[in-house]
Amino acid sequence: MKNPKVQVRRKPRQSRAKLTQEALQESFVQLLHERHAHKITIREITDVAGVGLGTFYEYFSKKEDLVALTIHQHVKSNAEMLKGYAQSQMELSTRLSFEDYLQQIIHFQLEQIQAQQFLWAQTFLLERQVSNIESYQKSYAMMVQMWHSILEPYVDDEVQLKRISLNVQRVCYGFVSQTLLVEPEFGEWVILEEDILQNLGKLNF
Repeated sequence: MKNPKVQVRRKPRQSRAKLTQEALQESFVQLLHERHAHKITIREITDVAGVGLGTFYEYFSKKEDLVALTIHQHVKSNAEMLKGYAQSQMELSTRLSFEDYLQQIIHFQLEQIQAQQFLWAQTFLLERQVSNIESYQKSYAMMVQMWHSILEPYVDDEVQLKRISLNVQRVCYGFVSQTLLVEPEFGEWVILEEDILQNLGKLNF
């Protein structure tokens, strides 16, 4: 059955409105640590956020829209953080080989995911439950573009760069998402990193 498109009723243009929307997202994440998403009510979200029920419906038509936006913002923040880290590595050293550079980026990414393991495990699960194909494609394309930006200093050929960016996303996303979906409390992160790097090495960059 096709999921309906996510509908955000009101886009936050003013700082106060943006803060309110962010508060609703943060409240949902806070409650998510206590129980499953389907058991969390809109009333509970607004109570934790300290806003009225009517405020929720100024921005969202249903809870699933808030969940979908929370997932998107989580992925977006991760992409921005990873690009910032990559830029810092480029500024620190221009002598890094492509392999060492990519390994450092992936190591940092896995550290960040491990630090928020519960949230990432829930994100991958909820992504399959509430995201329609358009939303999923948008988030996936954003991550591929992130890798494109990160790897661009090392790859001159645009066609090859697009292919490498897509394949790095395929490998990293596949390994991490499948691991946390099956085992949310997974603990063998060193082994997982080794497996990811080994499989990326087979792509003959």
